[in-house]
Amino acid sequence: MAERIMQHLPDFYRQILEFMELDITETIELEKLDLALEQVYDDQFVLSSSEAAVERRERMLGIQADPTIESLDFRKMRILNRYQTKPPFTIRYLQQRLDFLVGKGRTTVEVDPVNFILTVIAAIDEAAVFKEVEYTVKTTIPANLYYQQQTALKDVIKLVENISKREITWNYKFDDTWKLGEKPFGSLGTEMIIK
Repeated sequence: MAERIMQHLPDFYRQILEFMELDITETIELEKLDLALEQVYDDQFVLSSSEAAVERRERMLGIQADPTIESLDFRKMRILNRYQTKPPFTIRYLQQRLDFLVGKGRTTVEVDPVNFILTVIAAIDEAAVFKEVEYTVKTTIPANLYYQQQTALKDVIKLVENISKREITWNYKFDDTWKLGEKPFGSLGTEMIIK
């Protein structure tokens, strides 16, 4: 442990027990102060800030975070996204924002200028990221465009086909001999699989 107080005092104080103990306790307190000052400095920047600083920024931005579901890194990324959402807004800018949030190549932004439709095709599997994408799109698109969301999650569908045959025996004839509800209209035979 460094002598942070004793090095500034004359040498004859080094022999006094009270000053030696005072130096030890003050050195501990000064090291805690150094750590607190370093944390205050780190809290000035979103990526290096503590959880308390992230919570403070979320309150300032009106974000209702759920720390049980959302990671601290995602919450920092969301704060950065809110800070960096500034005009002018272009399709390229929106694509860059969505690539930042979701990941490069996982979103596509398309505009249909004739029908005034902005389509965002995204492969998002987390609800918190989906909400942030929706917030980003709604704050950046002009009022005359309609927002349309499409998902692009990759799933595999397996189709199995077969052909079967079943004979039908009609129980009624269309004349005056049948009584409605006495028997079913038709009876199905056993199913035979052809292919």
